Amino acid sequence: MEITEKVAYLKGLAEGLGLDKETKEGKIIAAMIDILDDIALELEDLGDGLEEVCDGLDAVSEDLEDVEDIVYDEYDEDDFDEEEDDEEEEECYATTCPNCEETVFFDEDVLNDGEVICPNCGEKLEFDLGDLEEEEDGGDEE
Repeated sequence: MEITEKVAYLKGLAEGLGLDKETKEGKIIAAMIDILDDIALELEDLGDGLEEVCDGLDAVSEDLEDVEDIVYDEYDEDDFDEEEDDEEEEECYATTCPNCEETVFFDEDVLNDGEVICPNCGEKLEFDLGDLEEEEDGGDEE
């Protein structure tokens, strides 16, 4: 039985007993029953509000779990370590375009191909690994 139902039952008992609201005792009892009725209604409203807040919190919690799954599944510690290793292992090379004198950067895959197209002027630059080895030894003959 809910509190509001209990207070309604109490009101019914008071009316059924023929409570005289003109006596001192009757006035006090009637006032107490009215106060109990107000408290019961207020508690019922608070309970409804609390239920709405709990439902909203559950929805937010589920959304947060989805976000955590996406974030932590895509970026766990192993992925961060692999990305750092990839960045450390990848070497970058540079050359100067003889046509426009812009610096052209490229990676080892392009180096193995033996040619690169200058992104500034479109000039095709060709090279072989023998030239690179001479530059590393300090022999810049150009």
